Amino acid sequence: MVWDVCSWRDMGPLIRLETTLTGDKYLSILPDHLPTLIHLHCAFRQFQQDNATPHASRVATKWLQEHSSDFRHFHWPPKSPEMNIIEDIRDALLHAVENRSPPPRTPMDLWTVLKDEWRELPPRYLQTLVESMPHRVAALLCVRGGPTRY
Repeated sequence: MVWDVCSWRDMGPLIRLETTLTGDKYLSILPDHLPTLIHLHCAFRQFQQDNATPHASRVATKWLQEHSSDFRHFHWPPKSPEMNIIEDIRDALLHAVENRSPPPRTPMDLWTVLKDEWRELPPRYLQTLVESMPHRVAALLCVRGGPTRY
C-alpha cells in the first residue's frame, strides 16, 4: 500500500506503507509531509481527503483541527462519491505499471516502478485534474450526489 499527496504544481512523496493504514500511522505521515507541500506549492492551501477510516480517526481529526490555521480542510460528506483527484492519479499509475515491459515481478520491482512513474507524471496533468474540480462538483450537484462520469 502507498500514501501519496499532490498539489497543483507538484507531486509530494510516495510513501510505502508496510502495514494497513491506521489513524496512528496516518498521523505519523501528515505532520512530516502535508504542511511542507501545502506551504511550498499552494497559495490556496486547501487539503482534500476522503472519509477513509484513518482519515476520519480521532487522532487525525484532532491534528487537522489543531493545524486549521495552516490550511483549510475540505470536509467530505459521509457516504459521498469519490471526487478526489488522487483517484485519477492512482488510475494513471496503475495503467503505467500494467503497460511496463517487462512487468514488475517482485514487490520491490513494483515499488521501484511506482516511484519512477510517480516522478514522471507531468505537472500539466496535475493542473488539469485540479482545474476539473468545479466541473466535478457541478456534475455531482446535477445528479444530486449520484454517480458521475468523474
